[in-house]
Amino acid sequence: MDTLLLNREAVDENTQMPELIQAIEDAFAAYERGDAQMPAKSYIDLPQYNGDFRSMPAYIDAGDWDAAGIKWVNVHPDNRDKFGLPTVMGTMVYSDPENAFPLAIMDGTELTMKRTGAAAAVATDHLAIEDATSMGLVGAGVQSYTQLEAISQIRDIETVVISDLDEEAVAAFIDAFDDRFDVRAGSIEEAAQCDILSTVTPVESPIVSREAVGEHTHINAMGADAEGKHELADEILLDAKLVIDDYDQTTHSGEINVPFHEGVLTDEDIYGQIGEIVVGKIEGRTEEDGLTVFDSTGLAIQDVAAAHVVYEHADENDNGYPFDLIGTALH
Repeated sequence: MDTLLLNREAVDENTQMPELIQAIEDAFAAYERGDAQMPAKSYIDLPQYNGDFRSMPAYIDAGDWDAAGIKWVNVHPDNRDKFGLPTVMGTMVYSDPENAFPLAIMDGTELTMKRTGAAAAVATDHLAIEDATSMGLVGAGVQSYTQLEAISQIRDIETVVISDLDEEAVAAFIDAFDDRFDVRAGSIEEAAQCDILSTVTPVESPIVSREAVGEHTHINAMGADAEGKHELADEILLDAKLVIDDYDQTTHSGEINVPFHEGVLTDEDIYGQIGEIVVGKIEGRTEEDGLTVFDSTGLAIQDVAAAHVVYEHADENDNGYPFDLIGTALH
């Protein structure tokens, strides 16, 4: 029995966004029902290299399917300048839960981008106004692309405003999407007035003010994934219906981590977890709601759900490179 090696191109080709969005929603539901296992993300800090490693294991029983895996991911900010490598790289090991056989080893970087976009789409579907047609993006890096790709699957997006200090990155983003959307460069304030706003920056001081945001805007706060990161003004979080992906992770390293540890934000300010909305324990957007926020840190269950989608299609389409990792003589 062979293990399938899937590179970035294979992951991209075998990730159908509508199916991925459904798989991510299934994963949130399974986690909320107690049908998933997700140990805390563990960190290995490497200050001598200005970087770290993170391990993210999970198992999901979604009813129609179950899956297990672990993602090994790094964050090394100096990589591009020193080595010509991405700041973030990931490797996903996807295993058969029944017998533990490693079914696939796949690029986790592309997988992460796809599943992060899909998670924002799930939250947007439950929290944004139904007739949303405009989307703002703060940050024109790689994650901005999958934010738009995923969210446009569940809302009829027509107008897109992209804001970033890097004019070349903004131009590249516009070039990639101007045949599908009315997309233009704009200020943070202009982006924040859209029906939907996704923030995908690594900043540690808030760059989106309360005054800038539309009264019925839904915000996907996607950039904060480590202690100290903070994109949105505290007043936004306090005024909004605030939904998180996981309490432990968001209070440690999500958008709410700074105001939470400073005592500005408390448990009472958190409306609930996205899984609670997905399974119907609490309501999503209601007619009374104004501003809504989804604080996403990225969960291992999302990686496993995405790997499941990729593997199933890759196997069907005979993609990837099969190799004998374990050895033909099993003992």
